[in-house]
Amino acid sequence: MTRIDAKFAELKAAKKKAFVAYVMAGDPDFDTSLELVKGLPAAGVDVIELGLPFTDPMADGPTIQLAGQRALEAGMTLERTLELARAFRAEDNTTPIVMMGYYNPIYSRGVETFLKDAKEAGIDGLIVVDLPPEEDSELCLPAQEAGLNFIRLATPTTDDKRLPRVLQNTSGFVYYVSITGITGAAEAEATNVGPEVARIKSKTDLPVIVGFGINTPEKSQAIASVADGAVVGSAIVSQIGAGKSVGEVLSFVKSLADGAHSA
Repeated sequence: MTRIDAKFAELKAAKKKAFVAYVMAGDPDFDTSLELVKGLPAAGVDVIELGLPFTDPMADGPTIQLAGQRALEAGMTLERTLELARAFRAEDNTTPIVMMGYYNPIYSRGVETFLKDAKEAGIDGLIVVDLPPEEDSELCLPAQEAGLNFIRLATPTTDDKRLPRVLQNTSGFVYYVSITGITGAAEAEATNVGPEVARIKSKTDLPVIVGFGINTPEKSQAIASVADGAVVGSAIVSQIGAGKSVGEVLSFVKSLADGAHSA
């Protein structure tokens, strides 16, 4: 059982919804980013999504694209991202970390080497947005064999014919993208999301967590009420981009987490 599996089992037993927070590793710099990540669990974050900076983040909107650029300009790399995870793990051995990014940096490092290093650094799961199920032998299956969850995205355009393929080798949780388009582009609506979550849950026992378009505590609560939890990324990253202090960002994160947990 991974830390992700254990966390969702714990939440289910407590009849609580999950709050997942996304931050870009190394944004705006390594030390500030590490301080922020270390503060997330106390702010109510159940699962940390750690963005891997990449030069061509095609699923991400301007907010997260800029965060990636800031991190890259500050010298962030895949190695430094793993270093950040290691530093976090030195103080917290229970909060799950999901690394979210694109395949190119992993491919460049070598899948076997990357998986060994990621596991050793305390990474629990991967979301690699540009690897479809047809390429499962590339990274998904080796990751599962290495003891890492491989989390897949389902979207409003994932129809009943496609859904079984998407779910086939997914583990940890299913990440439902509430809108069509890029991150931070539109707002999620619980009335639209609820039936889609129910459709996915009828085909899998995995938790279904909803992300994209959640930017207030009220929205976090509304979305978590029709799913197993909510993910917030762009709204948090925009606070970092605006130069808010770590304390101010964590206070905002706590308000979002409280929203999800009150669902």
